[in-house]
Amino acid sequence: MVRETKFYDLLEVPPSASEADLKKAYRKKALRLHPDKGGDPELFKEVTHAYEVLSDPEKRSIYDARGEAGLSEQGGMGGMDPHDLFGQLFGGGGFGGGGFFPGGSSRNQGPRKTKDLVHRVHVTLEDLYKGKTTKLALTRNRICSKCKGKGGKDGAVRTCNTCSGRGIKVTLRQMGPMIQQIQSPCDECSGTGEIINMKDRCVTCKGKKVLPEKKILDVHIDKGMKGGQTVTFRGESDESPTAEPGDVVIVIEEKPHDRFKRQENDLIVQVQLDLLTALGGGEFSIKHLDDRTLIVKLEPGEVVKHDDIKVIHGQGMPSQRHHEPGDMYVKLSVRFPDSIDPAVIPMLEKSLPPRTPTETFPKNVVLDEVSLDDVDTRSRGGMLRDDPMDEDGEGEPRVQCANQ
Repeated sequence: MVRETKFYDLLEVPPSASEADLKKAYRKKALRLHPDKGGDPELFKEVTHAYEVLSDPEKRSIYDARGEAGLSEQGGMGGMDPHDLFGQLFGGGGFGGGGFFPGGSSRNQGPRKTKDLVHRVHVTLEDLYKGKTTKLALTRNRICSKCKGKGGKDGAVRTCNTCSGRGIKVTLRQMGPMIQQIQSPCDECSGTGEIINMKDRCVTCKGKKVLPEKKILDVHIDKGMKGGQTVTFRGESDESPTAEPGDVVIVIEEKPHDRFKRQENDLIVQVQLDLLTALGGGEFSIKHLDDRTLIVKLEPGEVVKHDDIKVIHGQGMPSQRHHEPGDMYVKLSVRFPDSIDPAVIPMLEKSLPPRTPTETFPKNVVLDEVSLDDVDTRSRGGMLRDDPMDEDGEGEPRVQCANQ
């Protein structure tokens, strides 16, 4: 009976797994967890160590019978570097494209990279229309200039014997017939895997090898950029003595606008017209995203219907590469007056098309005249409520009307 299953759990195989099953499981997890592919370095070490033990019949037998404690007693907790084991097992290939190096270990490709730092910058539609440079303050780790990233005097750093450089310790706890395995950071080295005597530590970084540094980045927002696009600063992430600095990735977040809605390189705006302008012509204005205001003329005799959609070519968003503008779509709504003087109705009758005549009915139909009253919106308005922008798409932001 296997007393511990941690190593099997790491590889996601049962204790009865064959050697082929172990190799297949390790390959799958190691390729996904390898630091060169952005995986977790510590978990990669643990999975590789688990495979190293279980792929050795003698070590596996000891582990199945007595767990990690038995391996420690037999001196079997050490092992080769996880990257060297990975390179030997898979010939340095493994990844498409660059892969590792042709001979085995991935180390010859140079040190690994630290994690990328991701920041989000919220910008207005005006910024994306005109372009903008904004400053971003961030804090990153830089290598201590006093000890050059060594943490102390030359030769002062040594591998922690308690955790064998892994940075974690394993405690076994008996719970009835079961043995519970608990992992925790090594107390001796505080989870670093290294020991530096207090008297030998760098006085500047206190043995941490790196120091926090504030940095200001100039983020250039190009004309026509969209929400979700990124600006990357190569090598501006945290520094580390054992890895190259990663990147700082700036994600552009577009703020909702109070007048315009954007669809790719086109703009959509809703304009409300009074009835006289809709019927008799006139003009209205649209304040653009820069310092301009567009004056739109409606020729007399051109009747604007409610919910008409017109287009102004070349007044949309600029494309990012060539800055060629899209179009601006104008949705026109007509605002009717609340009431009208009955004295002017004859003038309207002369100007407007005749009324549609009332339908005629047979004599046996009883005609009952009724009147229309205003609806009490507090009690019955819910069933009649309609969002004027529903037809533009469900869940889209409401566009504020531009007044004449």
